[in-house]
Amino acid sequence: MKIEMKYGCNPHQKPASLNLPEPSPLEIINGKPGYINMLDAIGAWQLAIELKRATGLPGAASFKHTSPAGAAISRPLSDVYRASQFLGNKDYSPVALAYIRARGGDRLCSFGDALAVSDIVDVSLAKVLKMEVSDLIIAPGYEPEALEILKAKKQGGYLILKMDPDYQPPAMEKRQLFGFELEQKRNDVLITKEHFKNIVGAKKEMPAHIVETLIVATIALKYTQSNSVCLAYDGQVIGMGAGQQSRVHCTRLACSKADKWFLQQHPKTLAIKYREGLTRAEFANVVDQYLLWDELSAAERKAMLKGVVGKPATITKKEKADWIKSFDGICLSSDAFIPFRDNIDRASRSNVQYVAHPGESLRDDQVTKAADEYGMVMAHTGLRCFLH
Repeated sequence: MKIEMKYGCNPHQKPASLNLPEPSPLEIINGKPGYINMLDAIGAWQLAIELKRATGLPGAASFKHTSPAGAAISRPLSDVYRASQFLGNKDYSPVALAYIRARGGDRLCSFGDALAVSDIVDVSLAKVLKMEVSDLIIAPGYEPEALEILKAKKQGGYLILKMDPDYQPPAMEKRQLFGFELEQKRNDVLITKEHFKNIVGAKKEMPAHIVETLIVATIALKYTQSNSVCLAYDGQVIGMGAGQQSRVHCTRLACSKADKWFLQQHPKTLAIKYREGLTRAEFANVVDQYLLWDELSAAERKAMLKGVVGKPATITKKEKADWIKSFDGICLSSDAFIPFRDNIDRASRSNVQYVAHPGESLRDDQVTKAADEYGMVMAHTGLRCFLH
């Protein structure tokens, strides 16, 4: 079955179409997809459903530009986390919790996202989505009332896709580029706790909940444009460094995002008083600028202060470091081997305590020694997960 799409990657790239297998596992319930919409939807769906299969918990992925901005499994929200995400004291369903945590991993990057969830969309999740700027959702099904709420988004143009959770694609996949056709076996490897048993450093203890968080991080890397490094905490992605040519740049990017995620929950951040009339997205922008206060120009500081009442007390460098050090269980996973210890040195500043990478680098001993110096637990997965 062939479906005409709005356009390709850019508006001038017409015509564009989507060819579906017969019988089709995908149903377009509402809206008209574009080329990038479908790339994001397909990637996000695979990530969300794989999280569910690996952990048994509802999984969610928030995709932008063919990589996850966030991904998570369903777990309860603390009061501090709720406050940092501008949430009240409402009760949320398990599938809604999964998405709240996925989107909360990087609120700036999740703006206008492609959302995938592993479970049927209920009213709880639909009401969360009603408040957020999002381009599409893909899920295995929808409750009738939830579907009506979602159909009203974007003046009725919100893209709603239904995917058969039992669909299995062909073992081989093909790709055409510049008139050439490439073919390879699909990356159907299942990431399990067995991949984290080869602990190579001096410290050997890796609790079950840490393994589960490393599984989430590593599955997320499987669907992220390489090179990529992922920081995760409590079953959710909190910093994704994607598509960098140098691994240390991936690590720096992922760590800086994770640092901001933790600092969003700092008492001084939570004490910010916002001006009336700001949207949730504007709240997130104010927080992002506030946490970068020392790096802002005078004009940027002036613009940020327009969104708040008074001038918030800034967080000192020492306060930032002390706050990040107060969290236990911060994990890092890499989609390919860590080639130099500079990655570990940078990760240590973000209080990373658990590291997983494939191993088999020429400098494995140096990288492992660095992890030992910082008291990190390191596992070699033996599994590379490049995506291009």
